[in-house]
Amino acid sequence: MITSIQRIYAIFTKDFKDLTKNLYVSTTFLLPLFYAFMLGRGSGMDSAYFLPLMVNMTFATVGTYIQSAIIAEEKENGTLRGLMLSPATTLEILTGKSVLSVLCSVVVFVVSLEFFDGPMTIPSAAWIGFIIMTIFYITLGTLVGLLSKSLMESSIFILPVIFILGMGTMFRDLMDEYAWFKVVEWMPNYQFEQLFQASDTSTIVAAIGWMIGWTALVVVVTLWLYQKRSFDE
Repeated sequence: MITSIQRIYAIFTKDFKDLTKNLYVSTTFLLPLFYAFMLGRGSGMDSAYFLPLMVNMTFATVGTYIQSAIIAEEKENGTLRGLMLSPATTLEILTGKSVLSVLCSVVVFVVSLEFFDGPMTIPSAAWIGFIIMTIFYITLGTLVGLLSKSLMESSIFILPVIFILGMGTMFRDLMDEYAWFKVVEWMPNYQFEQLFQASDTSTIVAAIGWMIGWTALVVVVTLWLYQKRSFDE
């Protein structure tokens, strides 16, 4: 157990040092804070819309991107293969690689709350959703990193994630105008928003079910690709 924690901490420490040297990746912290500043103060936005929007924006922009950048940089430097062949288990490696992304996302989200000047209500189901979405976004970042050949490529691949998952719920008015846009309703970010707005149990259970389904899908694909990379490279 102690050895496992030491390995996870060593991976986390290395990633933290690498992040402090990469100002380009670090600037992603500013985007969700900018949106929080623009939408939070004096906008009259209800917390049922502001909170899920900021969770999705923060984790898509900060968590997923940092996670993808960490993995992609390891691949670009040729060190990911060596890490895969080290005594550390897959769980230890992926956990160590995820700690920094989660911490950065949580810190940025907490800071963004300072820009909201209205009453804040967080339903109990939203806490369950928060845990599920954290796993979803960080795992998605790992997947993007594994699919990328370089840090620059991961920066390109992450753009659809930011637009669709981070800001997708901001364009809900388009659902009434374009029927095909209703596909957004089945996305995990939209389902997470339902946990703040729905009052009936069936809607909440269905939303959590969709979120778990999306997360399970991403986890399975990521683990499969990770194992494939460990043998192919």
